[in-house]
Amino acid sequence: MSHLRPGHQAMTQFDVRDDCLQIGGLTLTRLAQRVGVTPFYAYDRQAITKRVALLRRHLPEEIHIHYAMKANPMTAVVQHMAGLIDGFDVASGGELRAALDTTMQPETISFAGPAKSDAELGCAVAAGVVVNLESEQEMERIAHIGRTLNMRPKIAIRVNPDFELKSSGMKMGGGPKQFGVDAERVPAMLARAGALDLDLHGLHVFSGSQNLNAAAIQDAHEKTFALAKQLAVHAPCSLRTLNIGGGFGVPYFPGEQSLDLQAIGDNLKRILPDVKRDLPGVRIVLELGRYLVAEAGVYVCKIVERKLSRGRVYLVTDGGLHHHLAASGNFGQVIRKNYPVLIGNKVHGTERETVSVVGPLCTPLDLLADQLEMARADVGDLVVVLQSGAYGLTASPSAFLGHPAALEVLV
Repeated sequence: MSHLRPGHQAMTQFDVRDDCLQIGGLTLTRLAQRVGVTPFYAYDRQAITKRVALLRRHLPEEIHIHYAMKANPMTAVVQHMAGLIDGFDVASGGELRAALDTTMQPETISFAGPAKSDAELGCAVAAGVVVNLESEQEMERIAHIGRTLNMRPKIAIRVNPDFELKSSGMKMGGGPKQFGVDAERVPAMLARAGALDLDLHGLHVFSGSQNLNAAAIQDAHEKTFALAKQLAVHAPCSLRTLNIGGGFGVPYFPGEQSLDLQAIGDNLKRILPDVKRDLPGVRIVLELGRYLVAEAGVYVCKIVERKLSRGRVYLVTDGGLHHHLAASGNFGQVIRKNYPVLIGNKVHGTERETVSVVGPLCTPLDLLADQLEMARADVGDLVVVLQSGAYGLTASPSAFLGHPAALEVLV
């Protein structure tokens, strides 16, 4: 696909046939008939497979790719992903159960996140997954649970580093944070893990997310490896795993360009010999969520009405922020910017217009596109929000105002 929106990067993950978007080998109109109702999310399994293959091609073979399920926990997506990647990272008991229902081996599943309940910790210990500890208190709790179950819990320590991933859309490390253990406190915690006879697997260092700056990610990788080397000398055993986080971003807004994956891969190849020397036998994990699935998904809703108000055209649809909070600009944006949005059954169109796309909710926040140029659309046409495979339905207030939930399909 060539040019879609002025200012947005050209989207190439989906074909267009007879001016209609193709998802999973189906025209959008046929897919909508197959689903049977709008709104819905559709995820293209081949696009996900290609994204993992792209990573394998550019990253050193020593890098193990884990999927952060929080990005898209749909059961079919998780099951498909299990055959492509090397492990899962989960952030709740619910996600843990979904991961355990796949063919993934428990020891390749890690469980992170603050405020894990005793029930969640007990489930994780019994299942044999690796728990990324977020505090000293959590370590004491899991040790007690292990004694109760007569099992040796598998653990890693999540480190809050003394640096941040620059240019990140969301900073997860550096400075005071609710995530992880401050790096300067980790040596004492490692010693205590040895005294408690916990099965220490390694460290988890996640410094930021949604980053399109390859140089910033390279810098974070180098600092992460240096920090791991410093901390490893305090460990009661050799580190077996080092999760270096993710942070790989995708372009959403005008002016953004795709991440230079080649540069990141080349830098990892350059520094890995030193890492192998300093941390012999360590398994290096790259934890990615958004980067694996965001561009493989679309959100589709139907135009219910064309409305003219004081010279401005509104396309009123049956979908909105209750299904796609991020596209409305209410999921972390400081200044609202448009996602790439198009008329899926008239991608280019013979006639163009500038319109706003709004949903059915009784709030001015329900805005999917604000004064965006697209093909002239009519009642019944399908509005498509691209880049919607990550942090879509499950990151949205689906119960707000009592409208029906959106469906999800993997095609």
